[in-house]
Amino acid sequence: MQHFPTRQLRFFLTAPSPCPYLPNRLERKVFAHLPLSDGATVNDSLTQVGFRRSQNIAYRPACETCAACVSARIPAADYQFSRSERKILSRNADLSRNLVEAEATLEKYDLLRRYLSARHADGGMAEMGWPDFVAMVEDTAVRTHMIEYRLPSIDGVPGDLIGCALVDLMSDGLSLVYSFYDPKLPKRSLGSLIILDHLQQASLTNLPYVYLGYWVQGSEKMAYKVRFSPIELLRPQGWTLMAARDLTPTEETIHSQE
Repeated sequence: MQHFPTRQLRFFLTAPSPCPYLPNRLERKVFAHLPLSDGATVNDSLTQVGFRRSQNIAYRPACETCAACVSARIPAADYQFSRSERKILSRNADLSRNLVEAEATLEKYDLLRRYLSARHADGGMAEMGWPDFVAMVEDTAVRTHMIEYRLPSIDGVPGDLIGCALVDLMSDGLSLVYSFYDPKLPKRSLGSLIILDHLQQASLTNLPYVYLGYWVQGSEKMAYKVRFSPIELLRPQGWTLMAARDLTPTEETIHSQE
């Protein structure tokens, strides 16, 4: 793990607010502003100890009575795709995959609005406006890009944008900051496709991990993450490799993003 001078950072604690994942609970976060110089190195180090990036802020849960949020990452090198996962990849083999700059466009924003309205209408991002979207995508001090997934082109005209992922390139992997997709195409399992595609890309580029952010035990919104097995969860003793059989009944794989 890379280290950085702690004098570069000042950590702050948010006031308690309603938890967006579990009912009748309050959340608090500890956060720091990423430095404009050497932000990528700092973000790498913080991510490896459980932080997530949002724009130029790195944060992690700091709840006083709850530890349900657990950082999750998938080892990419030896990941064995299941039969259902291979079917998802095959079903979407016709899509084009384009790596582009982290730049907000009206096309991407329209896709995001449709995704949020269908999947997260009661979530904290439901009212995200254009300026917020621009900030989410473009305010970054790290190595960030976007991946576009498009339907096949017709007569040289690019196909419709049906999926998008905002991704940080880290020293030890790819961090999926946020992904969204066309909710009217459930048979394509686009949420799962984005993760599987990044596992392939990480393996091809010799990056050890794909970081998924937080898995929240008891939250259906986050339950899909432990469907990918094996997976590493950040426990008090460090990153721990887990398989589906290792999880307790309340932690078992349940819902997917399909």
